[in-house]
Amino acid sequence: MTIGILTAMSVEFRQVAQMLSNTRTETRGPQSYLTGSLGQNRIILQQCGIGKVNGATGVTDLILHFQPDRIISTGVAGGIDKRLNIMDVVAGQSVCYHDVWCGEGCDPGQVQGLPTEFPGDPTMLQVATTLPTDVKIVPGLICTGDQFITAREELNRIKSAHPEGLAVDMESAAIAQVCHLYRVPFLSFRIISDTPGAEAHFEQYLNFWDTMADKSFTVTKRFLESL
Repeated sequence: MTIGILTAMSVEFRQVAQMLSNTRTETRGPQSYLTGSLGQNRIILQQCGIGKVNGATGVTDLILHFQPDRIISTGVAGGIDKRLNIMDVVAGQSVCYHDVWCGEGCDPGQVQGLPTEFPGDPTMLQVATTLPTDVKIVPGLICTGDQFITAREELNRIKSAHPEGLAVDMESAAIAQVCHLYRVPFLSFRIISDTPGAEAHFEQYLNFWDTMADKSFTVTKRFLESL
């Protein structure tokens, strides 16, 4: 099986890249890809860049060039629910936009003519939520927007519009929208790196990368090996 994996940042890309064997780098158009193996699967890894446009253009190119059987968006996200702590994981049972409003007749976050939420692939979701691991993996809603959420007011706005939201990121819904259009199974698998609105929030985020990232991404490797 061929699995396409997208990360936004170089630090996330490096964490996944070191899991792969038999790697080589390919350039197709504006994108570079690291191809390799993990378990029984061929992996196509791309660092798409931060934000919705980067996520959408990156996954479109990946689909057109490599025709993957599945797509995964992985990396970190901000936790916006009291059930979650840093190093927990949210597996995207569904994803939505938190910064889209198309006017009357559309739900908050809904692009006109498209679903309000894009569901995650049930097969990958089942694998993710039944992994034999001590890490807390919670299925739920991931909310996407072109903002790094820092303030309590921003968090409250998102939770008011999407009360079931567990995490926020900047790419998953855009990637999911493209996968929906191309009918490619998709899942967002996100490690909680910080909790927006907390005191010293940005220091919390930096501390994750300084002290917790290597251990946290072990669960991502287990997930990918289990597919």
